[in-house]
Amino acid sequence: MYSAKENGRNNFRFFTEEMNARVVERLTLENGLRLALEKKELFLLYQPQMDIATGGITGLEALLRWQHPDLGLVPPDKFIRIAENSGLIVPIGEWVLRTACRQARKWQDEGLPAVSVAVNVSAVQFRQEDFCELIRKVLRETGLAPQYLELELTESLLLANAEVMLSVVRELKAMGLTLAIDDFGTGYSSLSYLKKFPVSKLKIDRSFVRDVAVNPDDAAITTAIISMAKSLHLKVIAEGVETEAQMSFLRKHQCDEIQGYYFSKPLAVDRVADKLLSNTLEPHVRAQASGGQS
Repeated sequence: MYSAKENGRNNFRFFTEEMNARVVERLTLENGLRLALEKKELFLLYQPQMDIATGGITGLEALLRWQHPDLGLVPPDKFIRIAENSGLIVPIGEWVLRTACRQARKWQDEGLPAVSVAVNVSAVQFRQEDFCELIRKVLRETGLAPQYLELELTESLLLANAEVMLSVVRELKAMGLTLAIDDFGTGYSSLSYLKKFPVSKLKIDRSFVRDVAVNPDDAAITTAIISMAKSLHLKVIAEGVETEAQMSFLRKHQCDEIQGYYFSKPLAVDRVADKLLSNTLEPHVRAQASGGQS
């Protein structure tokens, strides 16, 4: 039934063993997720974000990972949707937020360069009545100044019940947080919301970045997003940057920041300190960041 519904109304599906396997897997993951926090199976990796002009680290995105005792490392695209549908994303999201903020403050206390930490926010979390109060509480408990917390939101989240979302976003902005639109370009075609919502940054989705150097359509879309962001005085960051050709294209079109394997893969907590301290760049990356001068 659910398979038929997923493919639109007024159609049917015959039962297959594959469906049964998917249901069993989903139940296994959901049951495991209910205990994952308690058993300390969840952990965060941090992926550095680089300023194209200077080569310096401007922020770190906190990425949730799950080490299942039997299934091994479960990819986020396997369990995030299950967490959202089951409501488990609320306690898990709070744990991510608190853990990332506490760690960012710890790095600052250790004398490391202060950079912002970016946390993805699910629509389920965002719609909780006490979400703004939760943010205040976490910042107060961890001692992290609000300017070092960036929340990544999706277009669809903002446009569902837009007036209510607008008041929440304004309250968050008034606290001093940075707000970014994640996966920009993959959601709604209406761009009028960018004028209304006080966001500071657009993240170009990796699906456009992947072939930006070889596909004219992806190149055109990416160029348009960067140009629009500049005209609206928004910063723009490209995610999923993996090659020198992608980097060259983005620098040429004055993208502000990049995130991806070209600069750094996601790092474990104990590897971040070294990266922040040295802000080590491979020679070709340093040359690229400075416009070809080594």
